Amino acid sequence: MILEVKDLHAWYERSHVLQGVSLKVRQGEIVALIGRNGAGKTTTLKSVMGMLPRRSGRVIFDGHDLSTLPVHARFRLGLGYVPEERRIVPGLTVKENLRLGLLMAKNRREREVLDRIVSIFPALGERLEQEGTSLSGGEQQMLAIARALVSEPKMLLIDEPTEGLMPLLVEELAALFVSLKSEGMTLLLVEQNVELALSIADRGYIMDHGVIVHEAPAATLMADATIQERYCSV
Repeated sequence: MILEVKDLHAWYERSHVLQGVSLKVRQGEIVALIGRNGAGKTTTLKSVMGMLPRRSGRVIFDGHDLSTLPVHARFRLGLGYVPEERRIVPGLTVKENLRLGLLMAKNRREREVLDRIVSIFPALGERLEQEGTSLSGGEQQMLAIARALVSEPKMLLIDEPTEGLMPLLVEELAALFVSLKSEGMTLLLVEQNVELALSIADRGYIMDHGVIVHEAPAATLMADATIQERYCSV
């Protein structure tokens, strides 16, 4: 088990958003975390990454108790994070944005790492000297994922990667995630596109009002229209 979250609670000021979330992710899995907007999915990822000041519960990652560790320490242990808002740094080129992912990484073989990223994302390789924020939405999403990958994490937390993207780019991202899994990467994926998420995931957790209400193999959830309608429909 590479990630185990136990009885996780989190607050935004006085709002008690997560109310005892527990989940597990095995090494090499894609696990989908799905549910309606406001269910607590993004808050779960941020809490696992240590980004919320007020939280309780335990987060065990690769044998390490992260519960009291700051974000940068979790990053150094191999936990990568791709935020929903992408956070491409204005004024920096694509290459410079990628270098940010190497700043706190143990692996600083820049040329080797960048060559690998270019092989995965050829479009980025053609735009290394272009300002990151001038890229299209799909290219910026690729850059955000690539920036997380340059540190060679053991696991990626990915928040709403396909939001606002054209169908062709959505398919490309799905294929990328499957390819990363085949190379041994573990992914915890928050995704509003339920069909996409369950089509590539091994298992799925459904959230509602800050709690996990259902967990099952992805194929089981995909086939259960009643559960999807109850917890995932707008």
